[in-house]
Amino acid sequence: MRNWLLPEHIADILPATARQVESAKAAMLDLFRSAGYELVSPPLIEYADSLISEGDDALDLKTFKLVDQLSGRQLGLRADITPQVARIDAHLLSGRQGVTRLCYAGSVVHALPSGLMSSREPLQVGAELYGYAGIEADEEIIALMLEVLSQAGVAGLRLDLGHVGIFRALAAAAGLSHKATRELFLALQGKDVGTVNELAGRLAEPWRSALRVLPELYGPAEVLARARAVLPPLPEIDAALDQLAALGDALKGQAEIGFDLAELRGDDYHTGLVYAAYAPGWSEALARGGRYDNVGERFGRARPATGFSLDLRDLIRILPERDSVRGIRVAAAQLPAAKAEIARLRAAGEVVLIDYLGESAEALYCDRELIPAASGWQVVPFN
Repeated sequence: MRNWLLPEHIADILPATARQVESAKAAMLDLFRSAGYELVSPPLIEYADSLISEGDDALDLKTFKLVDQLSGRQLGLRADITPQVARIDAHLLSGRQGVTRLCYAGSVVHALPSGLMSSREPLQVGAELYGYAGIEADEEIIALMLEVLSQAGVAGLRLDLGHVGIFRALAAAAGLSHKATRELFLALQGKDVGTVNELAGRLAEPWRSALRVLPELYGPAEVLARARAVLPPLPEIDAALDQLAALGDALKGQAEIGFDLAELRGDDYHTGLVYAAYAPGWSEALARGGRYDNVGERFGRARPATGFSLDLRDLIRILPERDSVRGIRVAAAQLPAAKAEIARLRAAGEVVLIDYLGESAEALYCDRELIPAASGWQVVPFN
C-alpha cells in the first residue's frame, strides 16, 4: 500500500511555495487591516446546520459531514467561511449596531472539486461588510478585491458584474416552483443554453422569452440598455439595472468592466449584485463576491451584507518569490559552548542552523558560520 499518496485534488505545499503563500496572505490581511477590516478566525468544524442554510443544495454537496462523538449531532467540515462570519456578526458581535467590517484567511474543504484543476482544500481569503445596504458598500468591497489581486501580481484584470435579483424576479413572476427555479438557476449558472431554452419553453410569455434571452445579455455597458428593452418592466429588474449602471460608472478605470445578466456563479445565499474578477491566463474567476443581505437571519440578526473571497492557491504560480535569508552555520561540536550566542543571534532575527553532518554551504543554505574567537564568538563567511 502506497500510504504516501494523497487523495485526489489534495496537495502538499512545499517550503519555498509555502513561504510565498504565507507572505501573500500576510500582505492581504495587512491591506484589509488598513481599510478597517478586523480579522476573525472561525473553527474548521462546527454543527452542519450552522454551516448550511436550508435549501442551499450547492453548499450542502460541497460539505463533508460526520457524527460528533460527544453530542451525537451531525458536524460539518466547513466548505465556505462566509456563513461562519455571518454567524459571528449576527450572534457574537450582535452588540454592534453600525457597520462591521470583517476579514479572514483559512482553509476550507470541499467534498467534490469545483473544477477539473481545482483543489479540494482551497485557502480562502476574504473580506465582508455588514450593516449598510447602499451601493457604496459594494463599491468598497469590489475596489478592495481588485486591489488585493493587483497587489498579488495579477495583471489585466476584468470585472464582470451581474445581479441575481433579475433572475429571481423573473422566476417569481413566472410562478416557478422551487424545483423548477433550481433547475433553471443551475442551467444558467453552467451557461447551458440548450437546457435553459428547454426549461423556459414550458412557460408562458413574456417569461419564456425573458429567461431565454438572459444568456445573451452580456458585454459592455450597452447591454444594460438592451436589457431594459427586452426584459419585462418589473420594478425589481429596473432597480437591479439601475444598480449595475451606477456601480459600473463608479468603478470606471479600476478594471475592464463587463456585464453578464446570467452571471449566477455565486453561492445560493447571494441575493443581489454579484461580481467576479478574471485575468488573462486563468480560465476561471480569480475572486468572486456579491451581496447576501439577511444571511444572518437564521442566527438571530438580519443585516445587509456584501463581500468577496478568493482561493490563494489559485495565485501560487504568479506570487512573487520570497528568498529565504541565508543562515549562519554552527558546527555541532560547538553547540554546548555557543548556546548563549546562538540565542542572541536568533533573537536579533538571524537564521542559525546546527550542522550535524559537516554539510556544504549550499546544502545548509548558509553563507556565514559562527566560530570561537579570542573575544568570544565571531561570524565569518562560510564557503
